[in-house]
Amino acid sequence: MKVLKISLIASIVCSTLLGANAFASSHREAPNITRFPTLDSTDFYAFNSYEAGREDYVTLIANYIPLQDAYGGPNYYAMDPAAVYSIHIDNDGDAIEDLTFQFNFTNELANNNQGIALTVGPADNQRSVSVPLKNIGGITAADQSAANFSESYELTLVKGPQNSGSATALTNTSGAMFHKPLDYIGNKSFGDSSAYASYAGQFIYEFNLDGCASPGKVFVGQRKDPFVVNLGKTFDLVNYVPVEGDSAPGAGDQGGFPGGITQSVDNDDLMDKNVTAISIEVPKSCLTTQGNGTIGAWTTASLPQARILNPNAKVGKTEVNGGALTQVSRLGNPLVNELVIGLKDKDTFSTSHPKDDTQFADYVTHPSLPELLNILFKDAVNQTLGTNIETLAPTNFPRTDLVTAFLTGFAGVNQLEMVTPSEMLRLNTGIPAKSRDMQSVFGVAGDDLAGFPNGRRPGDDVVDIALRVVMGRLCYPIPVNGTDTDLGLCTSDDASVGNVPFTDGAPVDATMMMDHFPYLATPLSGSK
Repeated sequence: MKVLKISLIASIVCSTLLGANAFASSHREAPNITRFPTLDSTDFYAFNSYEAGREDYVTLIANYIPLQDAYGGPNYYAMDPAAVYSIHIDNDGDAIEDLTFQFNFTNELANNNQGIALTVGPADNQRSVSVPLKNIGGITAADQSAANFSESYELTLVKGPQNSGSATALTNTSGAMFHKPLDYIGNKSFGDSSAYASYAGQFIYEFNLDGCASPGKVFVGQRKDPFVVNLGKTFDLVNYVPVEGDSAPGAGDQGGFPGGITQSVDNDDLMDKNVTAISIEVPKSCLTTQGNGTIGAWTTASLPQARILNPNAKVGKTEVNGGALTQVSRLGNPLVNELVIGLKDKDTFSTSHPKDDTQFADYVTHPSLPELLNILFKDAVNQTLGTNIETLAPTNFPRTDLVTAFLTGFAGVNQLEMVTPSEMLRLNTGIPAKSRDMQSVFGVAGDDLAGFPNGRRPGDDVVDIALRVVMGRLCYPIPVNGTDTDLGLCTSDDASVGNVPFTDGAPVDATMMMDHFPYLATPLSGSK
């Protein structure tokens, strides 16, 4: 058990350096993806379901379309009907997907794609004129007749590699189509938040899964962005002192590092943003049909290789798409492409596959982020503390501790049956979930084996975990069941500030989310 716990603690590096190695979620993380916002994955979560009575299920959530302003009318945030959005599962460890849940969307106006029209003009000079809005009146759970726009989707399971495997359409247990709710336009359109929640709740469906004794659940729709981050200041060369300024988070006593940042919701630049979530819940036994009960997971979005624009665009006929399906975005652990992969390789990473990740090895063995933080803060730290620290960055090169933890996982913990170095979010489905009120925001480092980096839950504070680990926290003894334990990965001499409580000052915890599927909170309203 001691070895098991140590391995779990050590595995935090895997998801922190290349999976959460910095200060923001993966919003707009690569140059090319900024041109495809509807295909831009912002966060990916994989965790053992902690809703009461759902302990035998795994929840997977892929968020898309970053930085949504709630008031983003008149068109709001529809998915791309030409794209294929996918959630991939590797259950044997060869870094190739064994299962893919594939989503294809269709957008349609009311009245057979002609839209709602109003009769305008006097009796002798009337015209039927299409309205410019997505709804013409209030919408409730019981009455959606005022909606002028709808999105539906097909859900497909591909067994084997996505491009060559066997595809099966998954069906709603009720026999109806899968639909996505309208975004939370505002309270005049939907009533208050509880009314919108009731409306959106009708779009949670059960789906049949061949060979699976129990149905899965699926929901696609707008949600409050669950990620919290001090975004603006972070990308302004970390324009704050990223060390806890209180004796303990939230203490309000300024008893920590002089001038250090303190915890406040005001530090969360995403507090007024929404995202679009693709959420599924599947019985564990249907995901672990091979292997040892641990899965690797990631999300991608793809487009046909060629797009020819219609010079006379019409609704539903804006372009013609064709050619091979081509991956445009990819996300497993958070922040890999955003703040680990070098600028010259970001677009390459977006189009790459886990089996080919050794091409990015230098970014793991010799990470640049600690060096950047050293350049930015070494002089200030020495001046503040009256010290003469030679470097703030860890000095154990190559970072074999990070390579082992990130690229392979740990036997008996989050290592798949076959070991293929690759970047993905790894989840041991055999470790029981913890209820929302019992979760530690620090996951494994907080003595909570059900949390990050054993998968990732919405309430896990991957930013603070990441900052501490990348700066060498694992070079110091870590408490395991209350006992300080040396992981043997590196020593305190390798990390001059490895025991410092680094933070971005933006707090998050599981109580900010729901305690049941689809877990992410109701989106923010476009108007009160």
